[in-house]
Amino acid sequence: MEAARSLLLESGPQAVTLKSVAGRIGRTHANLLHHFGSAAELQRELAAEMARSICAEIADAVEARRAGARSRRDVVDLVFDAFGRQGGGALASWMLVNGNRDALHPVLGTIHQLLDRLHPEDGEVVRTTALGLVLMALGDALLGEPLSQSLDLPREAAREEAVWMVTEKMKSIDLAAGWNKEPD
Repeated sequence: MEAARSLLLESGPQAVTLKSVAGRIGRTHANLLHHFGSAAELQRELAAEMARSICAEIADAVEARRAGARSRRDVVDLVFDAFGRQGGGALASWMLVNGNRDALHPVLGTIHQLLDRLHPEDGEVVRTTALGLVLMALGDALLGEPLSQSLDLPREAAREEAVWMVTEKMKSIDLAAGWNKEPD
């Protein structure tokens, strides 16, 4: 998975093939074919691994924010970075364009589990907030730079909007739970 992730970051999702990963780790294409079955399955496993990793980081950041040690901006940055700097947006888009929609099921399941764990009682507000945040982060990863430039906005504008959205939508939940005594 490390080799696949490196290739994703260096050359994009199209570079995450059985042959290229095998070459990177000093194995044969047949070794990886036996293990994964196809490049699509390799990409699926990479996406699932990335989702588990980023969701664990987000869970830690949310818990730290509840304790006053992190901000909402920290959480938003983790989500945006997962799709942008860490290549999640490019990988998800590549899989969808290539008809590998099922590959996103483990990713979506991991996000769902994270929300259930962090906010089991706050259903719709949390889910719609997460939906908006993920879609904003994905869109920013794919079109953020040229769009913000064309609109004469700072590159960070979408992140700032995401922080505002999350703050506004989560206020009632945070107040009821006694979290976030200090404003973000």
